[in-house]
Amino acid sequence: MAVSVHEALQFIEQHVSPVSVELVPIENATGRIAAEKIFAKVALPPFDNSAMDGYALKGIHTSYRIVGKILAGDTHTYTLHDGECVKILTGARVPDSCDSVIPQENVSLQNNETIIIEKAVPTGANIRRRGEDVTLHEPLIREGEKITSAHIGLLASQGITHVKVFRQIEAAVFASGSELKLHYEQIEEAQIYNSNTPYLLARLSELGCQTHFLGKSKDSIEALKQLISDTRNYDLIVTSGGVSVGEADFTKQAFEELGMEIFFSKVQIKPGKPTTFGKIGNTLVLNLPGNPLAGALNFELFGTFLIRKLSGQKAYHHRYIETMITEPLKSPRPVANMIPGFYDGKAFTPAKKYSPGMVNVLSHCNGYIVLSPETEKLEKGDYVKFLPIRWEFTQEEESSFMS
Repeated sequence: MAVSVHEALQFIEQHVSPVSVELVPIENATGRIAAEKIFAKVALPPFDNSAMDGYALKGIHTSYRIVGKILAGDTHTYTLHDGECVKILTGARVPDSCDSVIPQENVSLQNNETIIIEKAVPTGANIRRRGEDVTLHEPLIREGEKITSAHIGLLASQGITHVKVFRQIEAAVFASGSELKLHYEQIEEAQIYNSNTPYLLARLSELGCQTHFLGKSKDSIEALKQLISDTRNYDLIVTSGGVSVGEADFTKQAFEELGMEIFFSKVQIKPGKPTTFGKIGNTLVLNLPGNPLAGALNFELFGTFLIRKLSGQKAYHHRYIETMITEPLKSPRPVANMIPGFYDGKAFTPAKKYSPGMVNVLSHCNGYIVLSPETEKLEKGDYVKFLPIRWEFTQEEESSFMS
């Protein structure tokens, strides 16, 4: 019996646990998932320092006597008395007795011994206080958070050289189908090129997996079983095709004969009803429909969710943008329907064509919507929930981005 989309995601959530952990240099940690909570070892700034080149003042006067100079990195300091100042450079430690720092352009210098205030500053001005950026023991990265370049700078500011992360997922893909040829093979009459396998390998790589192409299998139970038997050391196997009810659709049967535990084998969704999820030994298996667009869309809905959970990411649930649809849309069938399209920052426009067997669709789309089984039609201007796939948000035309 087919499960709902929500039930399918629940099965994945229940049966997927994060991969093991490894220690990597922070230079190699970008895009990885933190496997530990990291706290600040050093307050930032570590001491009160000057926000600009100028003079550190004591008291409120119209002129000050210069008693010294402090450069960035100097370890010595001064004890200022009322009416005294020191020349100070940006980043230099300010004396404890300093009340404020005045920019050098706000004063005039007399005989290199005295400054005259031309434009006063309030008490406390231009001093960066210890810990105003990062306090000691403040949490910097949560366990399960994806590490970005901003995190790398933060870790480096703490003198942290290595970080515990969940290791990369080892994901295997193989090709099947006698009518399909790999893109580097010679095509014959009544044959087509296999676009699914290269797509899945590329998409898995985009998602941070270590990918492995296991080769091509003949359309027989024994050939598939032989190929599958070599995949048990991987975390995840993703296949496309061979899971519907056709005479030569042997993939699902081959997995079953090797002892795969099936958590669901049909989903109430169009396209993609035969999507199957299970486990063989310690290896998760996601069988996708063979039609290119159907397989790709179902991978975005179920595969990316699975990979985020498997990778140790805490934020593994889908997040959407609520926006308007630019044209009316009728639901093809009374099940959940996946509609690819393009979100331009203002509204969502469905793809003009999105037949399950098409290849030239997602290259023009940056996401999709999922219509609930209860939704019969949408009118222009109705709100929808857009789920992004590609999210480099640029455009060819120049426009003002100022708010």
